[in-house]
This record gives sequence, C-alpha cells and structure tokens, in this order.
Amino acid sequence: MAKSSPTKKAWRSLTWLGVIIVGLIALNGAGVLTGGGSWTPKLALDLEGGTQIILAPKLESGQTVSSEQLNQAVSIIRQRIDSAGVSESEINTQGGQNIVVSIPGTPDDATLNRIQSSAKLEFRPVLVASAPTEDSVGADGSTDGATDPATDAAADPAAETPAAETPAAETPAVAPTDASDLNNITPDLQAEFDSFQCSDIDTSIVAPADQPLITCESDGSIKYILGPVEVSGENISDATNGQVTTQSGATTGEWAVNIVFDRTGTESFADVTTRLSGLQGAQNQFAIVLDGSVISAPRTLAVITDGKPQITGSFDQDTSKALADQLKFGALPISFAVQSQDTISATLGSTQLQSGLIAGLIGLILVVLYSLIQYRLLGLVTVASLIVAGVITYLLITLLSWREGYRLSLAGVAGLIVAIGITADSFIVYFERVRDELRDGRGLVSSVESGWRRAIRTIIASDTVNFLAAAVLFILAVGNVRGFALTLGLTTLVDLLVVAIFTHPMLQLLARTKFFGDGHKLSGLDPRALGAVYRGRARFQPSVEVASRKSPSSSKEAAKRQTIAERKAAELVGSGSSKSTDGKDS
Repeated sequence: MAKSSPTKKAWRSLTWLGVIIVGLIALNGAGVLTGGGSWTPKLALDLEGGTQIILAPKLESGQTVSSEQLNQAVSIIRQRIDSAGVSESEINTQGGQNIVVSIPGTPDDATLNRIQSSAKLEFRPVLVASAPTEDSVGADGSTDGATDPATDAAADPAAETPAAETPAAETPAVAPTDASDLNNITPDLQAEFDSFQCSDIDTSIVAPADQPLITCESDGSIKYILGPVEVSGENISDATNGQVTTQSGATTGEWAVNIVFDRTGTESFADVTTRLSGLQGAQNQFAIVLDGSVISAPRTLAVITDGKPQITGSFDQDTSKALADQLKFGALPISFAVQSQDTISATLGSTQLQSGLIAGLIGLILVVLYSLIQYRLLGLVTVASLIVAGVITYLLITLLSWREGYRLSLAGVAGLIVAIGITADSFIVYFERVRDELRDGRGLVSSVESGWRRAIRTIIASDTVNFLAAAVLFILAVGNVRGFALTLGLTTLVDLLVVAIFTHPMLQLLARTKFFGDGHKLSGLDPRALGAVYRGRARFQPSVEVASRKSPSSSKEAAKRQTIAERKAAELVGSGSSKSTDGKDS
C-alpha cells in the first residue's frame, strides 16, 4: 500500500485539529443551551469571592473538642468538597473549636449537606414500626422497593399495630438476649414512643449505640423503636452511587447507594441478616439510620454474606452521590451545626486579575517579537500556534469549569502564563532543528521532515518532565497550588498536541511554497544566511566557514557523497579563493 504524501498527512492533521476545536465549541455550546454551561470559566475565591460557613461543634455539657478531632474533620470536609468538583475552596480551624469553610460562589444544598452532615450511619434492627413498610432486601442485598407476598402473608401483627398494643412491651421482665429481642422495650420506652412525634427528633443529640432508639423515617411517615447498633458506618470501606439494575442488566431509573463493608462489617452484617431472615413482621426489618433518621427500613429476604448491601430511597443523582461521598470519606468525628453563613468579597479581586492578564500579555508580546526578529516571517507560525493553543486551552478550562466545578484562580492564571514559555520553547527546538538541516546542505522539504524527527524526541522528553512535575504537585498540594498544577499540566498536553497537529503540518505546507522553498531572505529559512552555499537545483552545501568547524572525518564523509562535477566545482572555488588571496588574477 502506497504511503500518504507529506502534504496529505499535513492536511489530515489540520483537519483533525479543526474537528477537536469544533468539538470543544459544540460541547460548551450544548452546556450553554441546556442552562448548565457558560462561555467563560468560573473564578475562584481569590478573584470572585464566595460564601463563608462557620461550623460549630455540637458538644454535651462539659465535653470538649480536641485538635486531632478538628484536623480530622477538616480533612474529611475537604475530601467531600473536592469530590463534588468544587475546587479552590479553603477549610481552616478558628478559635480552637470552630471550622471555617470558604467556597467560591454560592453553594447548592447538596454541597452544604456534604459540609455539615456528620453522616453517622448505623444499622439497627427494627423492634416496632407504627405502620408496615414496603422496602425489601433481595438476595443480592439490594433494597428494590418490591413487596414479597410470602413475607406479607406471615407478617407479625406487632408490625401493623401501634406499639402500645405490642404484648412484649407490657411486661419487659426478661433481659434481652440480642438486639432484636422485644424485651429491649421497657415500659418507660413504650410510653415515650406513644407520645413521640416525628417533629420532636433532635439531631444534635447522639443516641447511645448500645441502647434502643426512637426515631422516624426521614419524611416523617413512620416512627420506629429500633434496637441497639449492630453494624456501624465505620465499617464501610467504600460507597458509590448508581442506578438500580435488574437481573438482566437493565436500569430501573431508581438511584441507589452501593456500600462495601470491610471484613468486620461483612461478618457482622452476615450475622444480622442471618438472624433477621428467620423473624417475622417488623422484626424482619433492619433500619439504616443516617444522622438519627431512618432513610430505609427494608425487610430481610436473604442472608447477605458478601458485605455489599444497596440503599435505595427517595434519592436522585445528586443526593445519592452526596450520601455516597459522605459514607466513603467517613463520618465526622463530632457533629457540627452551622453557626453562620455569610457572603465574602474577593481577597484579590479584579485588579489583581487584570495585573495577571497584563503580565501574560507582556510575556506573549515579547515572545512574538523575539520570534519575528529571530525567525523573520517563520515567526508567524509561532504566533499562529500560540493562538491555536490559547483557543484550545480556553475551551478546555471553560468545559472543566461548568462540567467538573473547576474555578480559575490567580495561581491558575500564573500556570497559563508559564505555559507561554513552554509552548514557545517547543517551536524554537523544532525551528532550530530545521535550520541545522539547512546548514548541512539539505533542501527545505527534507529539512522539515528530518528536523521534525530530531525535534519531536526532545519536545516529548521536555513536556513529559513538565507534566510529571505538574501531576505530582497536583496530587500532593491543596488549595491554589493545585490550580497552578492543573493549568500547567493541561497546557503541557495542549503544547504537545498543537506542535504535532498544527506547527509541523504548517511547516510541511510552507516548505512547498515558492516564498519559503526558494529561501527568501525574509522567510527565516534562507540557507545562505544560515551559512550554507548554493550548489544548484535547490541544493546547498556547507560554506567554507561551516566546513572548517567540522571534524576531518565529517569533511571526508561529505566529500565521498559529492559527484565528480561537484568536486571539480569545489576545486575551482578553492583555487579561485587561493589566487585571490595571493593577489593574482582569478
């Protein structure tokens, strides 16, 4: 199969570049049309301002909060906010007990819930329910909302009648043998349950794990007496959100939270489901309690031994992700309440942004001037390449801004400014390799191809080092430094893309034009100006000065490649130069 010509390859590369740019524009345009996107990137806290939330710990009388607990809470809150795609936020401690969270812009309810929720998850057996529930747990541990006819037919009357009518609640003289034993219900607890209203739930009070709990569904529809905690959220090793699927793999459209227990949690959950699967009525259920409220109370239809239950309920994509993030990154060591929430102004503002943009513009102008002085009109390729790189980078940052929550900070602007030098350096390496080939006597077309093969290795090595540095900085750093690392790494990839599918193809096409191919003095690729001597038919040979700087072995090798006519011409040139030196006629 015949290989494509360099010209066809060049046009193919430029076509791909056009497709990439049009694709990025289309993605941003689609975001704008759907209402979620924008043509401008969002700005970070230091440039735009945002919201400051002060969290105060919920402490019992005489209780204090340690610095270790605060630091742990700061770490968990930062992970939760970062997982939501909210970048450039600041989380600090204040006064030895409060936590100050500063977020760019106005946070939505899901973000606020991530910040302040303690996400204390507990699995408690149900002792009494004021009304039957319709959730169930399948053999795979999923709560699919289905009703099992066999279970309903054998339902315990205690699950369908008020707790006051439960016989076990009247004479609790025997000590309970396990968490599902109805002897956990004392007369005082029964009386409290009878008078309890779901509006009475106080989330600031942490219920003892080894005692029964009176609480309600999160929507207030059902109230429960729950047994002691049997599995804690601390035993969760991972949590993700996703849509519930059927056995055939089809999605039901219902959002769920998928939990993975650690070894201890898996064993405990297996023991619980083993016991509950043999009970009837309300005692067949276990309640998933989040921050004091029941979010689901499914029945136990099978023993779950793999430690991978699934929580369903009134979730959508955002709320299920929020809960999964809270569970994944752990419960806060202590509960917090929002003490204040205020709007704060930008710490640097538009003046500093303008200064940063002016600095970048000055740097860009200097690069352009240098390119035009050093490379004549060839420097216009540098200018065009910088423009293409700038357009792609801007579209990518805008896309990341509305899709992933990225915000541009002053540190990020600094990363973009540094990228100007990195991008220009790649062009300089390439141009100099081409000019070296011209000095060695090659034609422009072959010099472009040979110079590219030599330059691309250097460019890849340089960009790889830059990208690795940016990646390590992004992983290890926090706050604004991550913004700098992100823009630096992003522009490094863009540089490699542009030099490969724009700069090189442009030189391939320009090399075949009369202006550049004939080595016009203003082209920047004039072989004579570079030290090569014209030797006919658009070919050049190294000048006497260039040849004298080469090693004898290189000169002999070059002589071997000359034709007889070229050797005679060189001898005539040499003898003419000698006669002129002696003052004789040439």
